[in-house]
Amino acid sequence: MEKKTLLTHCTDEPGLISKITNICYKHQLNIIHNSEFVDNTTGQFFMRTELEGYFNDHTFIADLDQALPTGAEHRLINSGRKRIVILVTKESHCLGDILMKNYDGSLDVEIAAVVGNYDKLQTLTERFDIPYHFVSHEGLTRAQHDQKMLEVVNQYEPDYLVLAKYMRILTPEFVNQYPHRIINIHHSFLPAFIGAKPYLQAYERGVKIIGATAHFVTSNLDEGPIIKQDVIPVDHTFSAQDMAQAGRDVEKNVLSKALGKVLSPPPLLFTPF
Repeated sequence: MEKKTLLTHCTDEPGLISKITNICYKHQLNIIHNSEFVDNTTGQFFMRTELEGYFNDHTFIADLDQALPTGAEHRLINSGRKRIVILVTKESHCLGDILMKNYDGSLDVEIAAVVGNYDKLQTLTERFDIPYHFVSHEGLTRAQHDQKMLEVVNQYEPDYLVLAKYMRILTPEFVNQYPHRIINIHHSFLPAFIGAKPYLQAYERGVKIIGATAHFVTSNLDEGPIIKQDVIPVDHTFSAQDMAQAGRDVEKNVLSKALGKVLSPPPLLFTPF
């Protein structure tokens, strides 16, 4: 007997919950937990159904295709431990926090590998007996480097990629290889201060709070669905460098909490697909 989670996203209309649960019953799948959400602004329906039973994924999905509105999106996720690959550049605070939480069991994931465009974090990674791959971007176009990164990442067949302060913008071709499965930490409370140097932007605007945002990556820079956010207070005595230093604690905490929400069973998020 297996446990899986069904994610459903479609245009809202009457009877959707009944249609989905009836198909689950038809396939003799036990519903362990069910939750749904309707975005009344956009008219979109989201449902997460935790199931137990003997699955025939192909026929189950085919029945859903027939029952749900045109354009509906749905997928089955195995409820077991998730496998991740972490992408890094030079900053160690987010990576170190994930490694420690995974080591002490507070974040229950399988870290298959860490891949970086510098070798600075190799020693830290290998202290936890995790493979580290250095893929230099020097002399390469962004597309060429992304291709080399994918060659390394793909061999591990990860469920998700985690950008732990990976300071390079991914090409759409890279993102499309892992749609809705790349999690990023942005050092700002989105949608404010999108792009580079957000702490400098915050300092120049004289803000009184700074924050961090964990979100799924899409081809639109820093505009993917938000998973987790948090803020801390600052004041006029903080320089841009002070803000960046204080923000590191927020960044690592937000990222690890976001990973817990997405990766630790049972899954808690409705989106994305």
